[in-house]
Amino acid sequence: MSASSEPAPFLTLRWLGDALELIDQRKLPSRVEYVRCADAAQVAAAIRDMVVRGAPAIGCAAAFGVALEARAAAASPMENVERRVDSASDVLARSRPTAVNLFWALERMRKACVGASALPRERLVAALAEEAVRIYTEDLEANLAIGRAGAALVPDGARIMTHCNAGALATAGHGTALGVVRSARDQGKRISVIANETRPFLQGARLTAWELVQERIPVTLITDSMAGHLMQQGKVDLVIVGADRIAANGDVANKIGTYTLAVLASRHGIPFYVAAPLSTIDLGMRDGSAIPIEERKADEVTGYDGIRWAAEGVDVCNPAFDVTPAELVTALITERGVARAPFAATIRGLVGG
Repeated sequence: MSASSEPAPFLTLRWLGDALELIDQRKLPSRVEYVRCADAAQVAAAIRDMVVRGAPAIGCAAAFGVALEARAAAASPMENVERRVDSASDVLARSRPTAVNLFWALERMRKACVGASALPRERLVAALAEEAVRIYTEDLEANLAIGRAGAALVPDGARIMTHCNAGALATAGHGTALGVVRSARDQGKRISVIANETRPFLQGARLTAWELVQERIPVTLITDSMAGHLMQQGKVDLVIVGADRIAANGDVANKIGTYTLAVLASRHGIPFYVAAPLSTIDLGMRDGSAIPIEERKADEVTGYDGIRWAAEGVDVCNPAFDVTPAELVTALITERGVARAPFAATIRGLVGG
């Protein structure tokens, strides 16, 4: 992994061989700092505490976490290396429940471990590191392909609304929803972005706006509650968001507030696109009703960064995600092309293609 292969002017993940460095997304945009992780437990804590977030980036980080754990056990008997890998996978799997890329990456690492189990111990450790790098590289390539496929849907002069952060910070690089934006810009299209702030963790205000400013792409920040007004005023041409899990029927789990945005877009006749790699599609999940929705801590709603604004003693509901029914989705943008309704058929066509 090197900066030369990364389209964004920063690296979300830096693999050093003996450690993983993650840009601390809790500190952006005021400071650019990296958190160093030396084992799976530290990577799991970074995922859980939102140092790293975004489904593809979480998957990449988890894969490197497994590789780090294998490296730490390299001097142990072979059975201990395999046991440490299994234990690391369990720890990482518990870090966040909704993003399916996490479990997809862990399953790939498990298969790589099984496939290399007959090799010498040092070779097994190297094979797991190689698989983690492969997952990272494939995600970056997928994001570039998503950008190319999605850019064809973006007209010149488009005003694009997005929610949360589905940019380079949420992936190995380039981004999914913001990858489409970047690719459209690179094709010479005159575009601008309306970024929803994305309460309560403010990923839109802190991360998406920061990325776009770095890229010199025109961006206007709004509060989540302003989206409908701007649509009503005719100031939004299309909506592009990312996804944390897509069910086999096309239902989409994404950051809380996405469902509201899809309803508003439908009401105003605005295309609603979801950009995500095929690794985000969970064919084992028949529809979105079974997708686990993470409930996060109350203090993310009652205040921010040590400042409390809510009344003491108030009850808090803080689901991190919601599910948008497939009928509200205009199209899914993947690295193998664009899927439209009926999604159950077109998704299987892409996955099997």
